[in-house]
Amino acid sequence: MIGDKSLRKTDFIMTDMSIYIPYQEFVLAAGKWLSENGFFGTRHGTGGNVSLRIENHNLLAITPTSKRYDELSPAEICIVDFDESPVAGPFAPSVEIAMHIAAYRDRPDVKAIVHTHQNYASVFAVLNRPVPALFEEVLLKLGPRIDVVPFAPSGSRELAENVAGKLQNGAWAYIIQNHGALALGRTMDEALLNAELMEKICQIYYQALTTGLPITDLPKDISYRAS
Repeated sequence: MIGDKSLRKTDFIMTDMSIYIPYQEFVLAAGKWLSENGFFGTRHGTGGNVSLRIENHNLLAITPTSKRYDELSPAEICIVDFDESPVAGPFAPSVEIAMHIAAYRDRPDVKAIVHTHQNYASVFAVLNRPVPALFEEVLLKLGPRIDVVPFAPSGSRELAENVAGKLQNGAWAYIIQNHGALALGRTMDEALLNAELMEKICQIYYQALTTGLPITDLPKDISYRAS
């Protein structure tokens, strides 16, 4: 009898762990794509982090800290609960775990998060300057403007609180002062697209500012409806 119970418990744990595999694969694939395309600032470093909410559970899959994306396997992506307790994975999760959890707690519509160090968004991070949408595509996907989250040290509770304090505007992209950027999505593909759109508008806005000419904004009567 004891043997039978032990076997059933083991089978349950193994089956339960298997549900994480698709989430781990999505997170790793996104991390590799962002790294290969320069969104983490360097292609061979360990900066930036990616997470995916696990449906119907207070769990997320998130990249581990200080590990190169091209050297990771799906099983090495961390599974962590909303109290930051580890559930699966051999490594410690990203130091920005509290920021990701804060976003998921405050925005139930958010299912995926990418935190990047992309170049043009980082320009406005050091300028501490928000970026207007300027184009309907950006307005509909990201919101009326990309706001700046006040600086706090990486991995700190203060940074998580600062991010949470901005999230209620319902936008899908943010700049983090003197740090980087944050793109959100209802799917991982959407989070990646939003990171791309943020970099596009930041680059265009920066280049427009360098001309010294007036910049035309969208008419105020265009309504924002997240698509």
